Amino acid sequence: MTAATSLKSPAAAATRYVTEQNLTDIVLNRWQDIPDPRLREVMGALIRHLHGFVREIEPTNAEWFQAIDWLTRTGQISDSKRQEMILFSDVTGVSMLVDAINHRFKDGATPTTVEGPFHVADAPHISDGGNMAKGAPGIPCFVTGTVRDMSGNPVGNAMLDLWQTDGEGLYESQRNTDEPWMRGIFHSKADGSYCVRTVVPIAYTIPMDGTVGELVSRTNVSHMRPAHIHFAVEAPGYRKVTTHLFRDGDEYLDSDAVYGVKKALIVDFIEKQPGKAPNGETMSEPYYEVRYDFILQKAD
Repeated sequence: MTAATSLKSPAAAATRYVTEQNLTDIVLNRWQDIPDPRLREVMGALIRHLHGFVREIEPTNAEWFQAIDWLTRTGQISDSKRQEMILFSDVTGVSMLVDAINHRFKDGATPTTVEGPFHVADAPHISDGGNMAKGAPGIPCFVTGTVRDMSGNPVGNAMLDLWQTDGEGLYESQRNTDEPWMRGIFHSKADGSYCVRTVVPIAYTIPMDGTVGELVSRTNVSHMRPAHIHFAVEAPGYRKVTTHLFRDGDEYLDSDAVYGVKKALIVDFIEKQPGKAPNGETMSEPYYEVRYDFILQKAD
């Protein structure tokens, strides 16, 4: 049989023209023509899973275009201070899964969690013990501790990038301010110690005024996050840790909307009476203290 005859055979034609049954195989075959092996692997898996998803749910045309519209609006609402696509990844647990895969630390190292959609780059640098919550509502709170390696040695000059809600449960992007709000960059001292003045965070709802809120509001899934403070801690020669510190006793620890709670990250917020605070200030009102030691794993 010649090549020309073979191309005209029914069997050959069956692999050239699309049917519902062979479409996925034809698409996969075509998307094998990718020089980059990693991209070839990713696109193959994506096509298999997307086609499998569509074959399982069998969407109507109206449902499919509704999904396209939702994704379009999710992208349109995102900007430098609000990332609705990250929020969607968060509430479906994908962010935490990706985080877990990429941060398989040794036992004893501080565990990571998701960055979330509210981190803003280039926070102001604040001296040790300084107040990153100036002008913000909330009960004063001091976070102290050390940054150390897995052997217990201090890590000096480690950068601690913090961000959180104020005492009313709002982040910077929700305050409509052009000035930095509830965020700052601190550095550990030579002995690894650090001290931060802030306010006590409270539990809050994820933004429900966007496309993710539309979706969650049609379910019985919790849209609340337990009270927490975000930290990103890094130092040369060590693996970066992006994590939260959660307030012990919060009613939403077991139903966190983004699945970020890990036991090792739950801490006591201890109420203190007026007096001398960890940064040397004399407080005229009650305040809270939190202590946490960050343990960094050396880079591979």
